[in-house]
Amino acid sequence: MYKKDRQNRYSILDTGYSKLETSIENRAARIEKGLVIVAVLWVVVVLMALIAVLGRKARLDMKVSFARVESSRCKWACRAGIEKAIGILNEDTRESDGLTDLWSDNDEDLNDIALEGCYFSVRVIDEASKLNINAATKEQLLWLPNMVEDIADAIIDWRDNDDMASGSGVEGGYYENLPYGYKIRNGSFRTIRELLLVKGVTEELFYGEDTNFNGELDYNERDGDKSPPIDDGDDQLDEGWVEYLTCYSYDRNVDASGNQRINVNSANENELESSLGIKRSQARWIVQNRSSRQYQSIGDLINENSPREPSQGSQSDPNATEQLDLQTFYQIADKITVSGGQTQGKVNINTAPEEVLTALLGGGDEAERIAEEIITYRNRSIYGMESIADLLSSGTVNLDTFKRIANSIMTRSDVFTISCFATADRNGNTGATLRTDAVVDRSTMPCQILYWYEGTSN
Repeated sequence: MYKKDRQNRYSILDTGYSKLETSIENRAARIEKGLVIVAVLWVVVVLMALIAVLGRKARLDMKVSFARVESSRCKWACRAGIEKAIGILNEDTRESDGLTDLWSDNDEDLNDIALEGCYFSVRVIDEASKLNINAATKEQLLWLPNMVEDIADAIIDWRDNDDMASGSGVEGGYYENLPYGYKIRNGSFRTIRELLLVKGVTEELFYGEDTNFNGELDYNERDGDKSPPIDDGDDQLDEGWVEYLTCYSYDRNVDASGNQRINVNSANENELESSLGIKRSQARWIVQNRSSRQYQSIGDLINENSPREPSQGSQSDPNATEQLDLQTFYQIADKITVSGGQTQGKVNINTAPEEVLTALLGGGDEAERIAEEIITYRNRSIYGMESIADLLSSGTVNLDTFKRIANSIMTRSDVFTISCFATADRNGNTGATLRTDAVVDRSTMPCQILYWYEGTSN
C-alpha cells in the first residue's frame, strides 16, 4: 500500500515536471518569437530611415541638378543677349550716337526675350555718357550726387602717380595699414569697380538703389529697410556713381565718315584747303593766326567778330587772308582737331544725363540751366547732334562756354557696357537668375571685349 502511494506521488511529480518543462519551453518560444518581431521592427525602422535619407539626398541631388541646368541656361542666355546687343551696335550708323538709336531705344528686341526655358533682357549704356574718372577734375567730381570733398581728393590721390596726399585725400600708407591691406593704384583706374577700393566709397554710393544695375526701380529698391538694399522708400530710382563715372571712354579723333581729323595746329595751307574744302585765303588765315600761339580748342578759330557767311567773289591778291566765317566753321567743325591721336575722357553730349552735363559745365545754377537746354535741344533732333558745333549754331551755348568745353565733348561713341539679365522659367515660377556685364569697344571688327563680369545666380 505504502509502495503504491509512493509510485502515485512519483507519477504526479513526473507529470508536474513535464508540464513545467512544457510551460518553460512555450514561454521561451514566445520570447524568441517576440525578439524576432522586435528585431524585424528595428530592421524596418532602420530601412525606413535609410529610405528617408536616400530619398532626401535624391531630392537634393535633383535640385542641385536642376540648379546647374538653370545656371547653365542663364549663362548662355546672357551670352546670347550680349551677342545680340553687339550685333545691333555693329549695325548702328556711326554719324552720331544718341538715345533714340536702336541700341538704346529698342524694347522689342532687347526685353523679355525667350530662349530655351529662359528669359533675358539687355541694357546697353554708352560709356561716353559718363565722366571719365581718369580725366575728371576735382571740381567736376564734386558736382556728382552725394560726392564730398574727402572722397574726391581720395579719388585724385588713387589715380595720380605720386605719394603726396592732396587736400583731404590719402595715399598708400592708409590702404596698406588697413586690417586687410592692399596697395594703392597710383595710376589710372582700370575698371570702374576699382572705385570701391577708394577710401570712403561704399556700395550704397557706388550702386545707389539700383544694386542689380538693371536701370529699373524694383520692389526691394523702394521698400525702405525691409529688404536689401536700404533705400528711401520713395518711387524714384536714386542712381549711384556707376551711372555717372567710367574709365573706358575715349575719342578716336575721326569725323563722321571715319577719316582722321585735320590738326589745325600742324597742317599746312595746302592740307587745310584740300582736306577741308575751304578757300586758300581762309587756310592762310588759320596758319597765320596760330603762329603766335597754338589753338587750344577748335573754338579759337572763331570769335565775336567772325562774319556769319564767307565773302563772295574771288580774291585778286594771292597773299590775301580771310577770317574764318561761322558758316564755314560749322561745316568743318567735325573734321578738325587741335591735337593728334586719341583723346581720353570726352563726354557724348547726345547721351549724357543732366547730372554729368552739369558737372562737365562746372556746376551751379547756370550749368544746370545749360544742361537742361542741351537735353531739350537734342530731344528735338531725330538723330541728335552730329557735330559739337551744333551747340553753338543752335544758340544752346554761347561762344565762351563752347570754347571752354569743346575739348571735352563729342557726338559719337565706341565703348559701351552691355548688361544682360537672365531668369530661368521653372514651370512659371522664377528660377535661377544671372547678370553678365561686358564692356565692348566696337571700333574694331570683331569688337574688342574690354571687361567681362558675371554676377552670382540664385
